[in-house]
Amino acid sequence: MHYDNICLILGDQLNAGHSWFQKKDQDTLFVIAELYQETQYTKHHIQKLCGFFMAMDKFAKALKKAGHEVLHLSLDDTQEFSNLPELIRHLTSKYKATTFHYQRPDEYRLLEQLRNLDLPNTATKESDTEHFLLPFEEIEKTFKPNKAHRMEAFYRKMRKQFNILMNGDEPAGGKWNFDQDNRGSLSEEAIQDIPEPISFSHDARSTIKRLDKHGVEYFGSLNNKQSFIWPITRSEARQVLDYFCDSLLPKFGLYQDAMTLHSAHAWSLYHSRLSFALNTKMISPLEVIQKAIQAYEQSNQINLAQIEGFVRQILGWREFIRAMYWINMPDYQNKNSLDASRSLPNYFWNGETKMQCMRACLSQSLEHAYAHHIQRLMIIGNFSLLAGLDPKAVDAWYLGVYIDAIEWVEMPNTRGMSQFADGGLVASKPYAGSANYINKMSDYCQSCYYKHNQKTGDRACPFNSLYWHFLDRHQEKFAKNPRMALTYKNWQKQKPENKEAVLKQAKTYLNDIEAL
Repeated sequence: MHYDNICLILGDQLNAGHSWFQKKDQDTLFVIAELYQETQYTKHHIQKLCGFFMAMDKFAKALKKAGHEVLHLSLDDTQEFSNLPELIRHLTSKYKATTFHYQRPDEYRLLEQLRNLDLPNTATKESDTEHFLLPFEEIEKTFKPNKAHRMEAFYRKMRKQFNILMNGDEPAGGKWNFDQDNRGSLSEEAIQDIPEPISFSHDARSTIKRLDKHGVEYFGSLNNKQSFIWPITRSEARQVLDYFCDSLLPKFGLYQDAMTLHSAHAWSLYHSRLSFALNTKMISPLEVIQKAIQAYEQSNQINLAQIEGFVRQILGWREFIRAMYWINMPDYQNKNSLDASRSLPNYFWNGETKMQCMRACLSQSLEHAYAHHIQRLMIIGNFSLLAGLDPKAVDAWYLGVYIDAIEWVEMPNTRGMSQFADGGLVASKPYAGSANYINKMSDYCQSCYYKHNQKTGDRACPFNSLYWHFLDRHQEKFAKNPRMALTYKNWQKQKPENKEAVLKQAKTYLNDIEAL
């Protein structure tokens, strides 16, 4: 059989609205392929592997049903090919294709593979994914490599450009940012009101059997035996979006930073859980924003602070992080400005630690392949920063454990925002915090083995002494940072013997970090 055009669709390019699919062409073959190489660049959570492979299968079937020529290859079909270029060379030769067409990947390693393809007698063409709001070619016009940029200025520019939550040239409500209104902690009464998250029931047994057959190593488990609960079609993604707008958005902003142990729905709270659907492109960011704003405009239950907090995450942070990834790669993946080198403790893989906050967030991540941004940043990320864990190892863990983790979004969030390994390109200061923050935003400390209000002693919270140890060892780098000047001033006011005791406590913890 002969096809003039072979078009590759990657696992995070499941965009049914792409212009490729506007017309049916019997001379064009769409290829969707499970590849062993995509299971190997880090060790993945089983839910992440199942999610991508099952969504790819559903997308291939949807394209076939719509009348397109589709070749869906499983691991069984691609096992003889060690990498993507080998597969593409085989297919273009087999079908005598005159053109190989691909959508530009959102990961640097895949873009390098595809741009360096050598295909005799076959032309290669690159297209946009038609997903992001900031065009790829605009990134280098808006951002400069190896230079600090701040999300807030970018966010305001995007709000103006797309006329989102604007009154003419001014922001709705007279303020660009309602972050101060979005830091509520959950009361006992509020905990009782947390809605049950929407979920699905997909049989993942055949996918897991295939992974096992080909020796793919993974960790974690499915939420409900062999049932996969995340959306794997555009229709399901839209159901998740509708549920968020109807049931979660009214309190999303207020509790977006909150954490609790005391709810069966503590892992989901009021978060949309749309990140997997968004990052696989089953649903578009503009569609999500417009739907949420429509809900805000039609409901008296949603105030401006709630909708602005959500829009900021999609229109601001998500687009900003993607731009920072591309403008700084490939050097970004090797940045380690704080020279952190400690190995990840074993509890990152089993959740077994006496630190209640870490146990809760790690166990949740391992069980659900999901944690919300504060759990990722101010609990797991904060601990990793304070303990000086190797950012390459932290990167790999985040990239593997979360179902929504694709390198473009994971790396700048982890290596930049969380670990300050990029030296401040993404964040203006390290997001380091003591137990005081954790106690304020959660009920984790109430039942913890450690005492959140103690800096020293056998049961003093590790976050406290590690926080001051982090600041002390990096004093030369951060003491002149205007956002940290007061903190260092307070540290210098401490009596020498008190400072020595705190630093000694931290060293004891660091020397036996596995025992925490």
